[in-house]
Amino acid sequence: MAVVRDLVVRGGTVVDATGTRRADVLVRAGHIVAVADDIDPPARAEVLDASGCTVAPGLVDLHAHLRQPGREEAETVDTGARAAALGGYTAVVAMPNTDPAIDCAAVVREVLDLGSTAACDVHVAGAITVGRAGQRLAPLAEMAALGVRLFTDDGAGVQDSRLMRRALEYASALDITLAQHCEDAALASGGHMHEGEWSSHLGIPGVPAEAEELMVLRDIALARLTGTRMHFLHLSVAAALDAVRAAKGAGLPVTAEAAPHHFTLDDSVVASYDPVFKVNPPLRPTADVEAVRVALGDGTLDAIATDHAPHTQEDKEAPFDEAPPGMLGLETALALALTELSLPLERVLALLSWQPARIAGLEAEHGGPVAEGRPAHLCVIDPATVWVVEPEKLASRSRNTPYGGRKLTGRVRHTVLGGEAVVIDGQAQR
Repeated sequence: MAVVRDLVVRGGTVVDATGTRRADVLVRAGHIVAVADDIDPPARAEVLDASGCTVAPGLVDLHAHLRQPGREEAETVDTGARAAALGGYTAVVAMPNTDPAIDCAAVVREVLDLGSTAACDVHVAGAITVGRAGQRLAPLAEMAALGVRLFTDDGAGVQDSRLMRRALEYASALDITLAQHCEDAALASGGHMHEGEWSSHLGIPGVPAEAEELMVLRDIALARLTGTRMHFLHLSVAAALDAVRAAKGAGLPVTAEAAPHHFTLDDSVVASYDPVFKVNPPLRPTADVEAVRVALGDGTLDAIATDHAPHTQEDKEAPFDEAPPGMLGLETALALALTELSLPLERVLALLSWQPARIAGLEAEHGGPVAEGRPAHLCVIDPATVWVVEPEKLASRSRNTPYGGRKLTGRVRHTVLGGEAVVIDGQAQR
């Protein structure tokens, strides 16, 4: 990465895990070299105006589907990373449900190589089992040796309890984290939306909330048995959140995330039969939406993760029961959180930056304090900007967002990756 000039972020309010204060930030050779009340820019320095803005550590997404290799018509590592940078992210973790799956060193290397010139740091989650088939363990140590810190079969949960126990025992020895897509496959089989009042009314087979709750309860028991840390992906039902809350209260090493659509949309929107609202886990009733919001505020949930899942227009135009689940998320997650959650800005940034960085094992590079000596991965947010989501202007190759036309408050003005301004005034620079 070529960084030829000093960079100064001027006039902003710095917010990080250590607190909030007014400060300018001077960046040189990819690192922060000064944080002070008023910094005179050195000669030839690039200056980013942060007046009225928040200067924060770059956001970190634990859960992005970048589709490469195998589904480049929907997204590539390059386009997904550009969308991430526009959303304020300086690091994303790419999920392994690609084709082929990221389940060995060769595919890990391929994705890391593709991400080496991207607009944000691209890390990968390795699959827990070969081909994500749930039959036998993938070579976890081989992938961990390449720096992979998070492993999951996302898109499906590991159904075999004995195999999951073995995976947790290996994870402990390798100092890695396993992340689970919590769904009992047998109970969820044939379902396309949440099982409840709306699925009955619409005649669409549903997935009961208990399919998620059962796997969370099982994996909490396995975390207790093995003493290994466990991360729960995109939780969506109140009972599962209650189980995580109790597990944390008992001192078990568990963390959890929620996706923006699970605190902004309920299952009534499926009444349109529009597959843009089809996700996995499905949109839930209002009571569960409210439970997710409460859990984001009380610490039960540690992170907001986008579950960015691009699909081509052709795929998403299929009938609801045939369309693939998933929606875009990288460019709207921050604004949805600022607009929809009644949480302090500091809490929202904790959920989007430093807490997910710790879960992903990226805290040495991302999400750390805005302080001298730290890598210069920053985002500058204008919390007062009101904007309307225009799907055709998003950076993703796909357009499957349910938020088109929605008015949001708060937007990223600049993103700095390793001292380079990759987004300036809301425009991607590469």
